[in-house]
Amino acid sequence: MRGLHAQVTRAGRALPRGWGDFLLQLGIWLGFLLAYQLARGVADRGAWEAFHNGRVIVDLEQRLHSLVELDIQRVVLSAGDWIVQAVNWTYWNSQFTVVGIALLWIYFFRNSSFLRVRNILLLANMLALVGFVLMPTAPPRLFPEFGFVDTLAASATLNHGSGLIQLASNQFAAMPSIHAADALILGFFMTGLVTSRAAKILWTLWPSWVWFTVMATANHFWLDVAAGIGLAALATSIVLWAETARRRETALKRLVAP
Repeated sequence: MRGLHAQVTRAGRALPRGWGDFLLQLGIWLGFLLAYQLARGVADRGAWEAFHNGRVIVDLEQRLHSLVELDIQRVVLSAGDWIVQAVNWTYWNSQFTVVGIALLWIYFFRNSSFLRVRNILLLANMLALVGFVLMPTAPPRLFPEFGFVDTLAASATLNHGSGLIQLASNQFAAMPSIHAADALILGFFMTGLVTSRAAKILWTLWPSWVWFTVMATANHFWLDVAAGIGLAALATSIVLWAETARRRETALKRLVAP
């Protein structure tokens, strides 16, 4: 028992801020993920409105001669199973697996940047929930009549109809694309935080790859991606503004302190 206690104590010393802060941050993130997924499922306001909004997007992109999602799908589906599996894998793992691993890395190795990145991601996801409620939108995969193919249902063992995913997911949460927002936030910050050239290149390319995959899997229109990019910029601006305001307030208090 003493040996176990000693090991736990040593492990706590290796943590940037000790066990208390680590467990707090872990609890905040896991609790938010659970609440987010459940709220996202509850945010479904009905199929009619979602399909109407989805058709509005299709019509707008057709008018702009920019319904490029179909062209992207044709290229991917004709390239072979390996690329289909790659985009499917990216879609499932980019939002939670990659985000979770990246946050852990930042916490352990770039702890001074952790709260900023965490807060931006949390704010972006909360703002996205507002978008899902105000504008429920069916994704391209629910419009097979236009030629869209649900690559997840066609070739993946895991899809939107699988068990807990079906329970906790909102089929009409396409606008804005939180995949696109999270990828841009992580790509931007991780490029500045990593040191190796190869890692910088990979993180620089990461957002573009995720944007490509969400369209290739027929889970988002490019307008959803554009909205996600705007969402990431808005969340980043708000958090950075709040940090600046807090620093100014602290500096002012020091100046007027007796």
